[in-house]
Amino acid sequence: MAVAAAAADVQLAPRLFTVAEYETMGRAGIFGPDERTELIEGQITAINPIGTGHMWAVSELLRIFVPRGDVRVTAQSPLQMSTMSTPEPALVVLLPTTPRTRKPTPADALLIIEVADSSVTYDRETKGPLYARAGIPEYWIVDLNGERVEQYREPSAIGYRSMRLFLRDEQIAPAFAPDLAVSVDAVLGPPVTDEGAASDTAAGASAEG
Repeated sequence: MAVAAAAADVQLAPRLFTVAEYETMGRAGIFGPDERTELIEGQITAINPIGTGHMWAVSELLRIFVPRGDVRVTAQSPLQMSTMSTPEPALVVLLPTTPRTRKPTPADALLIIEVADSSVTYDRETKGPLYARAGIPEYWIVDLNGERVEQYREPSAIGYRSMRLFLRDEQIAPAFAPDLAVSVDAVLGPPVTDEGAASDTAAGASAEG
């Protein structure tokens, strides 16, 4: 009985992966050709296919930030957070000095933006603290279903200390360019309808990136 009870108390730890192992798996074809994943703190997370609203929000953000000559911009691309994390944010605005010989790191990032419908909780509770701990100075979540943009600043070891909501008919500006007025309506696109929301979230409730 004592042996059985002791065995029942054993906690099995998950097998965590390094970025190097994760990339080796990708090159080996472990993931399907259309499968979207990212590595967060050693765990491989499935990402939903990109929906129409997500696609156009990223397109608008690129239209806003790419023409600036004082930054670099990547979209849906890896960010080398650590040896155990390589998320793929919807958009990263980088210092212009970021070298093209390696993946961007937190030290290069001025602003990270995630675009979400079904992934908004994941983006708030998992990715937000990860970015804050890495010292990313500013983080936005474009909440397509909530029809708002969440702005996070003042990173710390326990998360971002400052958060503001920006709704339709408002403008939001990044800390690195306070003169740049970004229209929330332009980023969100047309108001969400029940039919449009259903079509974009039909793929399930996993993370979207």
